[in-house]
Amino acid sequence: MLISVIIPCYNSEKTIAEVVSLVIEEIGKMKGYESEIILVNDFSSDNTFDVIRDLCDKYSSVKGIDLTRNFGQHNVLMTALHYTKGDIIVGMDDDLQTHPSQIPILVRKLNEGYDLVYGKYPKKKQSFFRNLGSKFNDFTVRKLLKKPKGLVASSFWAARKLVRDEVIKCKNYNVHLQGLFLRTTKRICNVDIEHRERKVGKSGYTLRKLLRLWASCINFSIVPLRLSMLVGFIFASLGIISSLIIVIRKLVFNNIYLGWSSIMAALFLFFGVVLMVLGLIGEYIGRIFLCINNQPQFVIREMINVEEE
Repeated sequence: MLISVIIPCYNSEKTIAEVVSLVIEEIGKMKGYESEIILVNDFSSDNTFDVIRDLCDKYSSVKGIDLTRNFGQHNVLMTALHYTKGDIIVGMDDDLQTHPSQIPILVRKLNEGYDLVYGKYPKKKQSFFRNLGSKFNDFTVRKLLKKPKGLVASSFWAARKLVRDEVIKCKNYNVHLQGLFLRTTKRICNVDIEHRERKVGKSGYTLRKLLRLWASCINFSIVPLRLSMLVGFIFASLGIISSLIIVIRKLVFNNIYLGWSSIMAALFLFFGVVLMVLGLIGEYIGRIFLCINNQPQFVIREMINVEEE
């Protein structure tokens, strides 16, 4: 069986060669399996694609793809999925935190009858705030995408070809792989793997990029719209109750005067909610507009060792 390992590369000139070498070594130890590695350069500012070019010259099983601009991790993974040939696809990072030595663990679990297996880290080697953000993301995604309780998603996963074949049908520019996986199959599970320290540099994800990645999950859910309707109903109810209370107090205690400050505070509150809901609706409309105008998922500048479809 062929295992396709897809790796998004961003400013990883110092680590990607070691990652590739270890992947080939680990899969070479697995009886009955061969490997191909698809490296996609997401417009790195260093010499990452030069290293990828050298790796493609050195190993015929390594494929290199260079994108014209920075498209983001999930779009990069989607790029790679279009060019995989394997029976099993493994997604991992380029920084050695998702270590190639854990690939056999994912594949063994997949062969128990699952369509998709996520690596789960008993202990993550990252900051407290990143761990906190991961928990918030897990909670919100579970509510928005109806992810099974207890299932933990990560950037280290293994999937069958049937999952890949379904996922690449998506033409939406704003890709969220977890949403695509969850709408494709329910045979998903976790397996404990080791999460290692980053050897070189730091994460390329800024707070802005993390928020943008998190927000992409609304493409697969109308829950935010339903929540905005619920919030509107709650505030409308509060407004009616408050009005009744004010009228009753005015009739009972004739000397009570309504203050300008309280009226302005109420106006700011209610108009703030209205603008928030309009902004949410505008976000959905904006995404629809970009899809109608065929915003590309990815644009390829150069491919090495890749067969044209």
